[in-house]
Amino acid sequence: MKAEDRSQFWEDIYLAGDTGWDLSGPTPIYKNLANKLKTGPLCIIGCGRGYDAIMFAKKGFQVTAVDFAPSAIQALKQMAVESEVEVNTLELDIFALLPSYQNSFDYVIEQTCFCAIHPSRRKEYEIMVQGILKPNGKLVGLWFPLDKHIDAGGPPYGTSVNEVKTIFNNGWEIVKEEFSEHSIKPRKEREKLIIFKKSTNID
Repeated sequence: MKAEDRSQFWEDIYLAGDTGWDLSGPTPIYKNLANKLKTGPLCIIGCGRGYDAIMFAKKGFQVTAVDFAPSAIQALKQMAVESEVEVNTLELDIFALLPSYQNSFDYVIEQTCFCAIHPSRRKEYEIMVQGILKPNGKLVGLWFPLDKHIDAGGPPYGTSVNEVKTIFNNGWEIVKEEFSEHSIKPRKEREKLIIFKKSTNID
């Protein structure tokens, strides 16, 4: 088992305050995108402290937010109470979502979760996401960091647009792809928004 497969690894990072990925608020790209998506059941995997979960809940989505770091989930629960919104919070390893959440969501939101898991588990990640999405459901991903070579280690582990498209190739269609103008400055050109739709066409 890799260090990052253990919840305590991430809990220690939260307790040390070393959460460099934490934006202290909702992701601007998702805040903009939320206004354009039809509301429905939505799952945020590796949700962290859950700013995006709160934002999507305020927009009327039925949000399930998953993280296995206790401090992150506790922070989200507290924020949900203060914001007076309902969020289904799961202190759970994302790979344990199946079979309980099979075909449950219209959307899965990805941001800095894919890069946090070891690259050897990326196909397992794809299978899990495809499993929890409903038919025609969408994986809304900010794929990051594109400027880091996978051999450089992590987390975060580097990726490339080509790798992402190769992993999400069978049973997926790309419905949107762009370097968003709403990327925060430190991530400009380092992350790409690619939205995949779960297709019924599997080879």
